[in-house]
Amino acid sequence: MTHASKAFSEYLVFVDESGSPSLGNIDPDFPLLVLAFMVVRKNQYLAEIVPAVQGFKFRHFGHDQVILHEREIRRDLGAFAFLKTKALKAAFIEELTSIMAAAPFHLVAVVIRKDKLQERYKTPENPYHLALQFGLERISAFLKKQGEWRSGNKENPHVHLVVEKRGQNEDNELELEFRRICDGGNYKSEDFPFEIVFADKRSNSSGLQLADLVARPIGLSVIRPDQPNRAFDLLKAKLAQTNGHAEGLGLKVFP
Repeated sequence: MTHASKAFSEYLVFVDESGSPSLGNIDPDFPLLVLAFMVVRKNQYLAEIVPAVQGFKFRHFGHDQVILHEREIRRDLGAFAFLKTKALKAAFIEELTSIMAAAPFHLVAVVIRKDKLQERYKTPENPYHLALQFGLERISAFLKKQGEWRSGNKENPHVHLVVEKRGQNEDNELELEFRRICDGGNYKSEDFPFEIVFADKRSNSSGLQLADLVARPIGLSVIRPDQPNRAFDLLKAKLAQTNGHAEGLGLKVFP
């Protein structure tokens, strides 16, 4: 195997969040930051996920330039204003749900309880940075389970993480924290060969759009576990598992 053929991993990770990373003015209805990491095999992403999302857009909008945003869909905003009709919305959500269910991806989700973080720690850490570290540690463990990475191997292939741009200052700060974690600032002081890719908010990435759709239902399952949550019910099976359980690997709630 040539170096070039394995310099890049078979896997790709899309990252999106729900909730604000700020510890000021915590929203009592959603006192969380959820960071969702969607892990896909590139060949399956190309062959299955992208065509499914594109086809969905052509059927509902006649073109593929619409960006699927969970918040706008939920509130019938912008391109989704036509969903104010109950029957139309039910059919739209039903089809989108079946695409999510069929899409071949694994999920690692980190939920930071900002309210509890403030109660427990005098000087709490940045919720986004905490979530990023917990997430990268778990994706590293997942990649090892898949045989893609080996502990202590300097030749592990590079895995790209695609995140949405937020603003120059936030992105610079995120990149610094990302480098710190990958350079050994993690639970086992390992080097993680992750690479970060910043995507424009308007970038029409099927992976980022699906990651955006999964984050909020996961958060709601944590703060309102007794409330019906169909989206989370189908996502449960996609959470990375160890010994049949997602807790700790596919789903990390802190504190």
